Amino acid sequence: MRITTKVLNIAGAAAILLPLQSCDGIFSGLYDETPAEVTRTVEGQLYLDASDWGKWHYLDLEAVADSIRSNPGYNPSSAWETMDIPTSVSATTDADGLSGLYTYWYDVFGEGISRYEFRSFDPTSPQPEPEKWSIAIHRNNIRTNHGSIAATSCRDIDRLPTSVDFLESLIFEEDIWSETDVWVNQDRMLMGLIGNQGIKINRTGSGWLRIDIPPMPPSFTLDNSVFIVKLNDGTYAALQLEDYQNAAGVKCCLTINYRYPLSFQ
Repeated sequence: MRITTKVLNIAGAAAILLPLQSCDGIFSGLYDETPAEVTRTVEGQLYLDASDWGKWHYLDLEAVADSIRSNPGYNPSSAWETMDIPTSVSATTDADGLSGLYTYWYDVFGEGISRYEFRSFDPTSPQPEPEKWSIAIHRNNIRTNHGSIAATSCRDIDRLPTSVDFLESLIFEEDIWSETDVWVNQDRMLMGLIGNQGIKINRTGSGWLRIDIPPMPPSFTLDNSVFIVKLNDGTYAALQLEDYQNAAGVKCCLTINYRYPLSFQ
């Protein structure tokens, strides 16, 4: 996300950012949180309400495929498993001691979040995960379970090339560590301070939805390219973000076209 705006005096900044407290006003598209909902979609499609800043949503694509084979009427959107992001300070962390909230100051009234400075680290317990999963989503962020993702130029998932030559032409990127992308705590954003979860994300896959500020409200840019996910068992899936808001206009409510498993010959 890229944030830039005019420099304001303290009183003016407070007046503009006051709606943050109620999730209304110019920041409403960025801060709205709604109860999770499960929506039935068409065949080959998933729906996920990922608007909550404090949750990761996990999906086991193999289990979804098995459920559909045994029950053609199965709703794959019911297969998401949601887990909270740990926020309580804890002495119990992962082996590397990296699990926690990383607070950064962002120049939100100047150059934007391209200019930031580390402020503090609060250790937490590691991010909980299901025993078996393929992908996980937090708002516009996506990560894999020791997999990788490649972008394609295809914009029609039903016309995705299936040749081995096409597969070998793709550049797959693994998940990488991030302390600045998974925004969790916005209580002190008035001061430019944001608490981020330290966790690996897939920057290629997360490119399917970009959030820019300015303008106000935030600008959401959808990339409806088909992305190929290589799972840790060597199988492949296709994901395509079709929409990023629900009928009420709440952002980060995702409609995702998917195909799994893919066969390349």
